[in-house]
Amino acid sequence: MSAATLESNVKKKIDEWLNGSFDEDTKNKVRKLLEENRYDELTDAFYQDLEFGTGGLRGIMGVGSNRMNKYTVGKATQGLCNYLKAQFPNEQIKFVIAHDCRNQSDYFAKIVADVCSANDIKVYFFNGLRPTPELSFAIKELDCKSGVMLTASHNPKEYNGYKAYWEDGGQLVAPHDKNVIAEVNKITDIAQVKFEAKEENIETIGEEIDRIYLNKIMDLSLRPDAVKKEKNLKIVFSPIHGTAIMLVPQALEKWGFENVHVVEEQATPDGNFPTVIFPNPEEEEAMQLSLKKAKTIGADLVMACDPDGDRVGVGVKNRTGTFQLLNGNQICSLLVHYVISSMKELGKLPDNPYVVKTIVTSPLISEIAQKNHINCYETLTGFKHIGALITKLEGKENFIAGGEESYGYLVGDLVRDKDAVVSCTMIAEMTAYYKSQGKSLFDALLEIYSQYGFYKEKLISITKKGKSGAEEIKKMMQELRDNPPAKIAGSPVVKISDYQAGFKKDMASGRTKTIDLPKSNVLQFVTEDSSIISARPSGTEPKIKFYSSAKAVLKNTAEYEEIEAKLEEKLKQLTEALSG
Repeated sequence: MSAATLESNVKKKIDEWLNGSFDEDTKNKVRKLLEENRYDELTDAFYQDLEFGTGGLRGIMGVGSNRMNKYTVGKATQGLCNYLKAQFPNEQIKFVIAHDCRNQSDYFAKIVADVCSANDIKVYFFNGLRPTPELSFAIKELDCKSGVMLTASHNPKEYNGYKAYWEDGGQLVAPHDKNVIAEVNKITDIAQVKFEAKEENIETIGEEIDRIYLNKIMDLSLRPDAVKKEKNLKIVFSPIHGTAIMLVPQALEKWGFENVHVVEEQATPDGNFPTVIFPNPEEEEAMQLSLKKAKTIGADLVMACDPDGDRVGVGVKNRTGTFQLLNGNQICSLLVHYVISSMKELGKLPDNPYVVKTIVTSPLISEIAQKNHINCYETLTGFKHIGALITKLEGKENFIAGGEESYGYLVGDLVRDKDAVVSCTMIAEMTAYYKSQGKSLFDALLEIYSQYGFYKEKLISITKKGKSGAEEIKKMMQELRDNPPAKIAGSPVVKISDYQAGFKKDMASGRTKTIDLPKSNVLQFVTEDSSIISARPSGTEPKIKFYSSAKAVLKNTAEYEEIEAKLEEKLKQLTEALSG
């Protein structure tokens, strides 16, 4: 590729940055990319503007309209400020800002604070690292209209991001997300962004919010007697160099656990994530130091969080006594079952209780809820949709638990986002309870499979980077729509759900049914043998994801290994059928 072959929209963006009100350092970086003929990099940096996806604004750090930098963060914040002032005229708007451990997160957080304060918005600025769920909590606690968390969650170290929240403590959803983008797009000159802070509008907050948050989490405990009995439960915890170190150990101690071992090599916050390839508890590699420590001390439970402290990975001893990592579907199913069964037994079940899962999360959760006569709602992928539903049903029905397969869970409605602080304490309590009954967490999982059905899931992610990758993913989805498979892994497709077109189709009768959810680029196929496979481009990463689910009967736990092997083979066939 040469400069002459750069697309016109890319050239236009580059010229705007070279001739606009950008600082000289930024302009020099753009010039250097041109001088070094790095045209692929320039195309990826300028071919589009960062947009709010399922997780907000997220991208690689660097110069360009498609990168995380002072100007993209500044424009997004100015657009958000303009929207807030239009939505709440003649009101004192209050705003909370927090950030994680990533490189430049503190820098970006200060830019957000500066721009908000310059727009005469009252800013509450956390005095250091804080996990995402505490930001959500603080918005409601401080009666704010909005807030921002600077994080790229579990993405590689080159990334950073910007999660924008509304007054309910949930991430921006329709129509606010698109409306904010519309306001951002109205900013035609970077000079329209107010970067000069009004320091009198910025107030530092910290430990006082921590105390309130931790005290309210304590009220969620269902079986404090079990914790007291098993207070020496051996727990290994890792924040994987992230912000969970700020609150999870304190929460576990406050809950009553006295034998918590933090993985020292990963205890210090570090945006370079030196001990892992990906700072993601979904990745087996990221859990290895935790598992090593657990084997050394003979732990009962292993937990690790992602950098912004909203996701949790779990390891437990299986029937052979070796540590096994649970996936997000298994952890969520265990939590939902524990909360429902404990509330029922203790007479703590509220009126009109319900649980929530996403459309790609295990059907096992629906089975657990249904057989306990509790409503189970489904939302689109992305925890912001779960948070929005909790807000919608507030005062009418009572949310008790829920989550998504990507290691995000919530118990109680203190926040409107996935919460690793709450989840870690509840997972530890759950483990303590089953240990007091002579069972491990793995034993409890097998009992759930025996009672409700043995569901097993698998996720395959295919990365397609840059502009060409985005086009390839788009083509893959269109091909599935134009030529849907009649059979998958030998079983006829009986139902197709197209969440972008907004309908479900029964293949035998040809009848369609409207899907009562916002439009989303997801295709889901259900086969005659109850297998499910979904295709979905990620909203936060350059990936297309294929989710598969298979089901079997587990008559007794002695058959677990045999049945699991058959399900694993089935999942392999399902995934390969669509992903190639």
